[in-house]
Amino acid sequence: MTIIQIIVLLVALQRLGELVLSRRNGAWLIANGGREIGAGHYPVMIAIHVGWLAAMAFLIPADAPIYWTVIGLYLVVQLGRVWVIATLGRYWTTRVIHMPDTPLITHGPYRWVRHPNYIVVVLEVALLPLAFGAWEIALAFSVANFAVLAWRLRIENAALDERVDVTG
Repeated sequence: MTIIQIIVLLVALQRLGELVLSRRNGAWLIANGGREIGAGHYPVMIAIHVGWLAAMAFLIPADAPIYWTVIGLYLVVQLGRVWVIATLGRYWTTRVIHMPDTPLITHGPYRWVRHPNYIVVVLEVALLPLAFGAWEIALAFSVANFAVLAWRLRIENAALDERVDVTG
């Protein structure tokens, strides 16, 4: 196993852990009155992320250069992911679960940006392949990711527009 494959495996394990957390949070949200909306995009989103990981694991040559500075940037972006998950707590999930009577989260990174998690995802989809010089993978999956995020944002923004902003 190459260092590139090891790094991709670690990212895949992180993603699997996030799916476990998402499932647990999603079950809690549903049990407390939430309902999933717009689930049609979800398999496409999963396929893009699995394809992204597989492309890096199987298409990047073992002797590809590793740009450690870009790996460092990727790790900084992961701190943003942790911040988002910690800020949302039980409300964080990889699915769109609508709870219309729940106030909007307006602290943490949400103080400045409505969808900080998507900034994280856009950056990581581009950065990780670029860390190995695989600009083609970065470009192809960034385009696919933008398309599914545009789809998802329409769904999520419609749901968020019904929520209550308690900060006035």
